[in-house]
Amino acid sequence: MNVVFYISAAVAVVATLLAITRRNAVHALLYLIVSLLSVAMVFYTLGAPFAAALEVIIYAGAIMVLFLFAIMMLNLGPQTREQESQWLRPETWGGPAALAAILLAELIYALVRGGGPISPANPVSPQEVGFALFGRYVVVVEMASILLLAGLVGAYHLGRRAGPEEEEGG
Repeated sequence: MNVVFYISAAVAVVATLLAITRRNAVHALLYLIVSLLSVAMVFYTLGAPFAAALEVIIYAGAIMVLFLFAIMMLNLGPQTREQESQWLRPETWGGPAALAAILLAELIYALVRGGGPISPANPVSPQEVGFALFGRYVVVVEMASILLLAGLVGAYHLGRRAGPEEEEGG
């Protein structure tokens, strides 16, 4: 299972780098979905099949598909049809498809090998997770919440429409 872990980790790193460097939002989202699927494989090989299933269902399945549809729906205009035909070219989908094929081959290898996930040596209860998050790591949790709040305020500021007083320069 170490081979599956390392290949999944490498696919996650490559897909994340490609998601960051793509100029087209749809391409970036496709690479991000592949990255999330490979992180799910990492969770599975580390003995956390529930976390892997949640990663696939919630992040790769629901949220990213919602983002993909929202971005595709917002890209309206007269050149939309030409742009959609460019997005559907095989070379556009080749990168995410190749990385997803590597993950599928790893999953088949892991299932055929029959080893299953590595059982955790020391199970952790939800109570221990809560004590750790709001005990030792309370500062990190608060910093993450401030970062999310800053992202929310920034998204609101970028997405709001200019009012009449802002259009006139006042």
